[in-house]
Amino acid sequence: MVMRRCTWAYNDELKKYHDEVWGKPQHDERMLYKMLILEGLQAGLSWDLILRKEDAYAQALDDFDYVKISLYDEEKYNELMETPILIKNKLKMKSIITNAKAFIKVQEEYGSFDEYIWSYVDKKQIIHSYEKSSDVPSFDELSTQISKNLKKKGFRFVGPTIIYSYLQAIGIYNDHEIECAFYKNI
Repeated sequence: MVMRRCTWAYNDELKKYHDEVWGKPQHDERMLYKMLILEGLQAGLSWDLILRKEDAYAQALDDFDYVKISLYDEEKYNELMETPILIKNKLKMKSIITNAKAFIKVQEEYGSFDEYIWSYVDKKQIIHSYEKSSDVPSFDELSTQISKNLKKKGFRFVGPTIIYSYLQAIGIYNDHEIECAFYKNI
């Protein structure tokens, strides 16, 4: 019997991400930071490209340790920009460091980033009912609100579309297609 998945999970990398990460409520601080970074890196690129580079980013970025990343200096930034497999976008690379600093400030203000981000939905997952992935909006009122707030807090590469994808990635939104095996089984 073939498992039904969302139509966008069409190759091995995407299937693994779909089955193991996407839409599952996430509360681990490092994972929350990591997914925010990966979603920002994905802007303008394909998600499977980012997944293929995920291990290289983990290795280059101290396994997404935002405390260590917040201390990166110009020398480390230049080293990252020279790392062959990483994306050579100066603004995206700088945002990784900037966002680590902002992430820590949010933790200090709210006790944890988890507390901050899940407070927008009263700590309850929102399950949408989309028949197909093409029905899913690229942003909505909540992603726009969170985007504006994150920008005020100093984050970069956190536009409404990136934040909508982030909310899906960390399981605040369950946007699995209604015929997907994971729709209500998260």
